[in-house]
Amino acid sequence: MMYLEHFGLTELPYSLTPNTALYCSLPPHEEALETLLMALHSGEGILKIVGEVGTGKTLLCRKLLNELPDHIQPAYIPNPYLQPDELRWSLALELGLELEQGANQLQLTQAIQQRLVELHDQGKQVVLLLDEAQAIPAEGLEALRLFTNLETERRKLLQLVLFGQPELDQRLADKSLRQLRQRISFSCQLRPLHKHEVGPYIHHRMLAAGYRGAPVFGNIAARMIYRASRGIPRLVNMICHKSLILSYGKGNRQVGATMVWRAIQDTEDASLLMPRYGRQT
Repeated sequence: MMYLEHFGLTELPYSLTPNTALYCSLPPHEEALETLLMALHSGEGILKIVGEVGTGKTLLCRKLLNELPDHIQPAYIPNPYLQPDELRWSLALELGLELEQGANQLQLTQAIQQRLVELHDQGKQVVLLLDEAQAIPAEGLEALRLFTNLETERRKLLQLVLFGQPELDQRLADKSLRQLRQRISFSCQLRPLHKHEVGPYIHHRMLAAGYRGAPVFGNIAARMIYRASRGIPRLVNMICHKSLILSYGKGNRQVGATMVWRAIQDTEDASLLMPRYGRQT
């Protein structure tokens, strides 16, 4: 990107691709991460993280994968819009199973169960993480629940972590999924950033991307970005990225309110109801 050298950056600070190297340990994500690690340590139940679009669920999921202790073997399915048989095959592959394509569902299920027992005997705790869990068909959710029923006298053989949009809660409220819902032992709501968190978040991402110096985005710019983004990290990133492009085009090393205002105007879903300082230069 053309503005990297201009601002002394080594990588894009506001890329929309989840990048754990740019992770900012602000309260909403740290609280969720601590809850997940504590719950996984207990070894029981299904865990659920719900957050609006753009609040950083996928980044949190990848951060969790990096933070898991050695005795936990993760299985990660990023796109679970799959039928039950497809989910079983995905889980089998994540567990390192090599099966003939002609294997039927009974053979596949038995192989997964045996593999889970083997991993338990090796001292491994298996955790299945599913992103975009609101998209899992009801039959797939039921298939996953049946796997979480497998247990020894002390511990589940498979723990399940669901990351999803608020629609996931609506899905789980259905009477047909009450058995799954009752097995959710820990639940966490991933909130947007508060006003006082947006400025530090913006500056942290710049520093993590190689920038050295005073904040490029001043207090007024940060307040404008907060109001326009409603604290949603994805919108914050989009506005900041466009603001840097506009500032580079003008040869500026600081991002002023005018550049932020123009970036907001060019960003879908950003609020244009700005305070009076929104049009200042």
